[in-house]
Amino acid sequence: MASLMGLVPLVHIAEASSAATQPPLIKRELFFSDPDISGAQLSPDGRFLAFQKPLNGIINVWVKGINEPMEAARPITADANSPIMVYFWSADGRYILYGQDKGGNENFRLYAVSPETAGDQTKARDLTPFENVAAQLYAVPKQTPDEIIIGLNDRNPQVHDVYRLNLTTGKRTLILKNEQNIATWMTDLKGTVRLAYRQTLERGNEILKVEEGKLTPIYTCKIEETCAPIRFHPDGQRVYLQTNRDVDLIQLELLNVETQKSQTVESDPEKQVDFGGALFSQVTDELIATYYVGDRSRIYPRNNSLAADIKYLRQQLPDLELSVGSVTRDDRLALIDVQSDINPGATYLFDRKAQTLKKLYDVRPDLPNEHLAAVKPIRYRSRDGQEIPAYLTLPKGVDPKNLPVVVFPHGGPWGRDFWGYSGAAQFFANRGYAVLQPNFRGSTGYGKAFLNAGNREWGTGIMQHDITDGVKYLIDQGIADPKRVGISGTSYGGYATLAGLAFTPDLYAAGASVVGPSNLMTLLNSIPPYWAPIKAMFSLRVGDPNNPEDQARLKAQSPLFSANKIQAPLLVIQGANDPRVKQAESDQIVVALRELGRPVEYLIAPDEGHGFRKEINLLTMTAALERFFAQHLGGRYQEEMSPELQAQLKTLTIDIDTVQ
Repeated sequence: MASLMGLVPLVHIAEASSAATQPPLIKRELFFSDPDISGAQLSPDGRFLAFQKPLNGIINVWVKGINEPMEAARPITADANSPIMVYFWSADGRYILYGQDKGGNENFRLYAVSPETAGDQTKARDLTPFENVAAQLYAVPKQTPDEIIIGLNDRNPQVHDVYRLNLTTGKRTLILKNEQNIATWMTDLKGTVRLAYRQTLERGNEILKVEEGKLTPIYTCKIEETCAPIRFHPDGQRVYLQTNRDVDLIQLELLNVETQKSQTVESDPEKQVDFGGALFSQVTDELIATYYVGDRSRIYPRNNSLAADIKYLRQQLPDLELSVGSVTRDDRLALIDVQSDINPGATYLFDRKAQTLKKLYDVRPDLPNEHLAAVKPIRYRSRDGQEIPAYLTLPKGVDPKNLPVVVFPHGGPWGRDFWGYSGAAQFFANRGYAVLQPNFRGSTGYGKAFLNAGNREWGTGIMQHDITDGVKYLIDQGIADPKRVGISGTSYGGYATLAGLAFTPDLYAAGASVVGPSNLMTLLNSIPPYWAPIKAMFSLRVGDPNNPEDQARLKAQSPLFSANKIQAPLLVIQGANDPRVKQAESDQIVVALRELGRPVEYLIAPDEGHGFRKEINLLTMTAALERFFAQHLGGRYQEEMSPELQAQLKTLTIDIDTVQ
């Protein structure tokens, strides 16, 4: 059977009066092309500003002097194949370090380049030149600025040994062999490895003291709980933890490494959500602020100076979400990143001493914010009475009644959606859809009980019920047209899409799965080898495919084995190099539906992994999603495509008869 793409006539918004009140159709390129500038970071001494910007169509790292105009920036990397998504400064600012993998395989290598280099990729030094090895960064110590602490799984692909890496010579010195299934390591502020972290079903989560190569547990919590070190206290004897041991909401504690006694520092003053994060002084290493994220974010300064700074910033940047991007080592200069539901982001340079604020750039300056739609936090009740937090975006300029809807379950699934700018939500709202982003049970941020309620409740259980009941809420409110509801998501969101079509086939008119697993048995048996130290989490929250008691449930929760129930058209999108959700997960469901004669379309990007990074691939995926939902739900649609985009769509579209 050939692809169904294009065989079904497009359905446009038919009511002229309704269409006339809608904002203009915004080009998809304004939403999903690479930003002109993003990801700025100050050098530690404040002399330079680095940022990400396309070079010949690929995102690279650029640098300019702090007082130079943005136009004076020069590229210091010149990767022609894959965007550089992760970079950071060395502690003394002599180098910019960045991670790069091949085609999304997540075997990241670490590279170093001098900020004095001008766009010559040959000047970037590969500090971890190993095949099939994933480098991890543990520390960038200020006291030894020419050295960083990294992890490499070169000896054993399942675990990372600890190395000290000299940035000038590239010499690697082994510090510790990982022979006890450690998931991650932590140094003190001087760069000495002091703590290790691991989890097992039997002992739960363990924080261990590292002393002369010996590991001693000093803090444990149940596998259903959270306890993890964040950063050492300046006294070197205590460490900040985030933990919900014996409580529901994650709170901030201080643990004495020697006495093993802990004390509470802070929990959410409003008693609503988990501890969100902390900000520390670059000068003193002291805790200076905490934050929490409920419907919106809340910042709590811990000294008068920072309180005054936040008051000033709130006055200058009202109604925006604020976050600190980077700070110089003297605490004087800071980058302030802002965004909102209709503002995709901007970055400002804040001089704390002079109390001045200068805009450096807008992330998407050409996107017409005035035509974007408000995002509203909502609550609805699931079938068992549990209140489910969610975000609802209603298309601007139309009566919110009987609308086509796209539900976007988030990935993870152990994550959550936040209030703010979402390119996907705004794009589909501009096309006339109501967009629902539910934080179903199993999402993080709302306490231990809410998270653990999702354990082993995939597909046929509570997690999917919460998504289903969100759709029914919109129908009951008169917002959703029950015949025009679609679902789409990435990773777990892709799985929830497949589960929605398979287990509630009467609810959805169409679904699009992006790197979504279809078979939980094969998913769990093919996770990356270096995830072995956190295998206990998957056993707890999903199941053990080797346990006969779990096998029947995992099979029942796998959409693949209920493919015969899927009636709605399905679009499947996959990265060929995905190490987390292998291509076989998508191949299986496509073949099953093809054999059943059900409508299925398939896109594969040969140079992508778990999600798309390259601009052309992201635009191609977006165009395919836009057209697919216009065909089956009746939203607006940008028909024109550039020749390059048309060619790429043809290249990525797979003849499903060839899939095995």
